[in-house]
Amino acid sequence: MNPLFRLRSTLQRLKNHQPTPSLQFTDYPLETVAESPPLVLKKRDRLAICGDSITEQRLYSVLVESYLTICRPELEISVRHYGWSGEKSGEFLARLETDVLRFHPTVATTLYGMNDFFYIPYEEEIAADFRRHQEKIIQRFKKADCRVLLGTPTIIDAVPDWVKTARGSQYDLNLTLCRYRNLAIHLAKEQDVSCADVYLPMLQADFAAKRQYGPHFKIAGKDGVHPDWAGQAIIAFVFLKQLGMDGDMGTLVFDDLTGNHTSTDGHTILASEENALRIRSERLPFCPGPGPLDVSDSLRAGMEWVPFDDELNRFILRISSPVAPAYDITWGKTTRRYPAEALVAGINLAKDFQENPLVVPFGEIWNAIATKQAFETRQYKEMLNSPEGSREREDAFELTEGTRARYLRAIQAARRPMDHEVLIVPAT
Repeated sequence: MNPLFRLRSTLQRLKNHQPTPSLQFTDYPLETVAESPPLVLKKRDRLAICGDSITEQRLYSVLVESYLTICRPELEISVRHYGWSGEKSGEFLARLETDVLRFHPTVATTLYGMNDFFYIPYEEEIAADFRRHQEKIIQRFKKADCRVLLGTPTIIDAVPDWVKTARGSQYDLNLTLCRYRNLAIHLAKEQDVSCADVYLPMLQADFAAKRQYGPHFKIAGKDGVHPDWAGQAIIAFVFLKQLGMDGDMGTLVFDDLTGNHTSTDGHTILASEENALRIRSERLPFCPGPGPLDVSDSLRAGMEWVPFDDELNRFILRISSPVAPAYDITWGKTTRRYPAEALVAGINLAKDFQENPLVVPFGEIWNAIATKQAFETRQYKEMLNSPEGSREREDAFELTEGTRARYLRAIQAARRPMDHEVLIVPAT
């Protein structure tokens, strides 16, 4: 098969988010399985984000919490972060009761496997331990009436040089992680929980990005194990999709013949005058700002390798009854020209205008969430699980929760309605 055709096929499957293995990966034991049904979040769910050092990086976890807080505020989801560097499934199981279940989560996401396989080619006994621990984690969450979204392992881009006992090549280890991916998918089905398959889209994106940008582009990160923003964006995308996010950020409709306008929940058009729609947004689309596409330490790069904007971030502007063949649309400092038929169908402002008036307020909430998650890491690692904290756990819990409450108030203070304008000018 022509290599260009194979690359296009890979990219198309990636864009469609299909779990079918690519022809490029026929030597990987990728089992074709039915797509896992999403675990749909309910109003006021309490979400626990659990995992090893990939989670403790507080990258995909901040993306997920930011999205839920900023883009879906009506759900009123509360989030706690529980990543612990170097952790294996069995070690998480040992602290599950004291660190996680005491906060009574109603939903939990997990991301384990990278440390569980010890960075060696597949061994059945080790895989059996991983499966047993994952099963016990699921059952313990279920006993606590907590719904589970089981994440598969991620990929690697290099054999980690800091793991002195590592054996095999990068290829060998990715094959092993692939088998752990299959194991997690089947376990989720057996236990009737949802599964977030992050392995396959990361593998596909890694191959396609290297073909386009070269070997320096590493979806699994510079050290080969800990993804930078590109890989973390893919992880967040998969988790958000499996948490039931529909991507509808709101729609603005302007009738150019009558001057009438409508908007969906979360956005109010305050006025329409002099070619400008003045809008008040109670919720924001996902607006991290622009970034390069050719480096793996770029959030925008990761958002390009999955259909993030198309499936999770649709802030739509439509013009009904256009009176001009084309229009210049300005949002912030950017102006783009669209034919009337494109505006009748609707354009995605969040995708087309990456530098826009909502980037700054989005960043303020994002930063407050990142600060809160950084404290949560200190809370369970240094305060509750230190020798002193372990002896006086209830006192430490009460003291640290008071501090965490201040970070929650900072997030709420940053979350406020935002006024902005979209200019709609007939092109001349």
